[in-house]
Amino acid sequence: MNKKFDLIVIGAGSGGLAAAKRAAKYGAKVCIIEGDKIGGTCVIRGCVPKKLMVYAANSRKNILNSNGYGLTHEQLSFNSKYLLKSIRNEVDRLSELHLNALEKLNISIFKGWGRFKNKNELDVITSDKKNILKTISGEKFLISVGGKPIKLNIPGSEFSWSSNDIFELEKLPKSILIIGGGYIACEFACIFNNLGIHVTQLLRSNNLLNGFDLDLSSSLKETMKSSGVRLIFNDELIKIQKKEEFFDFILNSGQKLNAESFLYAIGREPNLDSLNIQELKLKMNGKFIEVNEFNQTNQSNIFAIGDVVDRPNLTPVAIEQGRVFADNFYGNLKRSINFEYIPKAVFSNPEIATVGLTEKEANNLYGSENIKIFKCKFKPMSDTFKNINSKCLLKLVVNKSNDKVIGCHMFGDSSAEIIQMASIALSMGVTKKQFDSTMALHPTISEEYVTMY
Repeated sequence: MNKKFDLIVIGAGSGGLAAAKRAAKYGAKVCIIEGDKIGGTCVIRGCVPKKLMVYAANSRKNILNSNGYGLTHEQLSFNSKYLLKSIRNEVDRLSELHLNALEKLNISIFKGWGRFKNKNELDVITSDKKNILKTISGEKFLISVGGKPIKLNIPGSEFSWSSNDIFELEKLPKSILIIGGGYIACEFACIFNNLGIHVTQLLRSNNLLNGFDLDLSSSLKETMKSSGVRLIFNDELIKIQKKEEFFDFILNSGQKLNAESFLYAIGREPNLDSLNIQELKLKMNGKFIEVNEFNQTNQSNIFAIGDVVDRPNLTPVAIEQGRVFADNFYGNLKRSINFEYIPKAVFSNPEIATVGLTEKEANNLYGSENIKIFKCKFKPMSDTFKNINSKCLLKLVVNKSNDKVIGCHMFGDSSAEIIQMASIALSMGVTKKQFDSTMALHPTISEEYVTMY
């Protein structure tokens, strides 16, 4: 039976859930289509389970380095089966909470994948994408299907893991090769290393975290090396050979590696394969759906948000896009999104967090002669009695012409918490003089931001 809705949301991730809930609160008749668990990448196999694993890894590292505080441990064991099961249980709990919230708002939930018949009708299809479960029609459609990991295209890559697979494992390996240098690769490299797994990370480029401030990525590189992660730069994997209990990896340089398993983290792309969007003749911007400032496609009743559009692919951005969409089209508001000061974090060990322009971006935009850099690097007090090579870096990028702080960057424990607060100040146009006139809170890491000269 063909049912008609005011809004059909395709994908129950962060952005889709935000849009569906808010539109329903305005009184719209809404349905949401999802072939996986409710919650999307962030809740099911992204931010949330990863952060739980970060806590576990950091706890183990802190225990192992606690002797200087008089805390000794005769034997420390780690049960990866228990951790992974606990994470899956928490993911299920959060997914159920989202499901209950949708039901309370009378949002219809269709289990399956969406496939457009035309710009007004959509089929809900089975997981194997062969059979049609039902056909529905709507006044407006919101595409919020998120992204998927880019796959390797070499023989043997079928044995690899992506970030989608990690949390479905029964136990963790003793050794792993991680391919990639972005935030997902670096986060898992630190997690696995601090859980006692032998980690090798392979990159085609000569640095970690392209796009982040160079001082931050260099600091992470130094710390990861000293903590035992083996980093291989300017090389790539060309061949994989499966052995009985491990894999042999042949690199372009001729170097040979081996590990029990391997994870590819070489980027993500929009998950559009099953949507049949070619039927709609949507304008594309490369792999992304092209949208205007209202997240509207060239088909006036079809909208797209989140990782399928060429905007910062971050969970809070998708959530805001969803809410702004609903506010504008169902709440009769006139809202827009400010993309200028979006805080970002890498949950490595220690963390990296940043908001605003990098030094390189500022130099390119204003000219290096018009930019002033303030930074300090030191060993944090929390590591005073730990026998580890740790450093903390704080950095401000200032526009000389108006004294405005246009970039704030940090490498160190609690970076994400600190930069979240700093992003408020930067979005309000804070100046270096205002930083300087703010009283310090001692002894803290963040006090260095208001004492830099």
